Amino acid sequence: MVFKDNLKLKGYFQIKWKKIENIEPLLNRNEEFGQNLENILKILEFGSNNEKIRILETLDNIDDPEILEKIISKLDDDDVEVRGEAFSSLLLNKNKISNFLISNLNAASKNIRGFVSLVLANRNDTSAIPAIIKLVKDEHYMVRSCALGALGHLKAQEAKGIFLKALSDPNIEVKKSALQGIIDLKIVISEEKIKEVFKENDHEVEKMISSIKKINGPEGI
Repeated sequence: MVFKDNLKLKGYFQIKWKKIENIEPLLNRNEEFGQNLENILKILEFGSNNEKIRILETLDNIDDPEILEKIISKLDDDDVEVRGEAFSSLLLNKNKISNFLISNLNAASKNIRGFVSLVLANRNDTSAIPAIIKLVKDEHYMVRSCALGALGHLKAQEAKGIFLKALSDPNIEVKKSALQGIIDLKIVISEEKIKEVFKENDHEVEKMISSIKKINGPEGI
């Protein structure tokens, strides 16, 4: 298995974006692990962290609804590596699974709501933009931050006003995600406006201000 790139999930955990090369067909893998629907679900529910990760590595081409829902539930697993492998499995899945993902933007778990929005964004699923926009008002700051990050990645032009408004969020991570979205969409905003919003001395914010200077030049709002 070759690690192609690192994908940072807005500061909450890091996963490896895997590109599987020269790997035996899914049927052979199924035979090797004795996988059938019951065994897969049992391992994902009751297996060790290593067993969950190994099984998730084989499920990037699954379209079975029951297994997909179980994979999505692993975005809320206690182990960060299991959550990362579930994210990777959903990200690499080439099947039409958008409906399963979008429906889980309403999940009870904040991890599932937030990370599913990032899965959809990294799958470049622009059809999910209206549903992701609703998460900007989520009660949990992590979900709001992920949603803004997803909208920025998707270059959601309809969210320009949302990014500017989110600069007033009480949580600094949400404000950072909003600022990154402003950079992604090349929204004109003055350095003075940003400094008015960010009272904290933050190196990451300073770097983003430098990026905005390059984008906007002398212009601002």
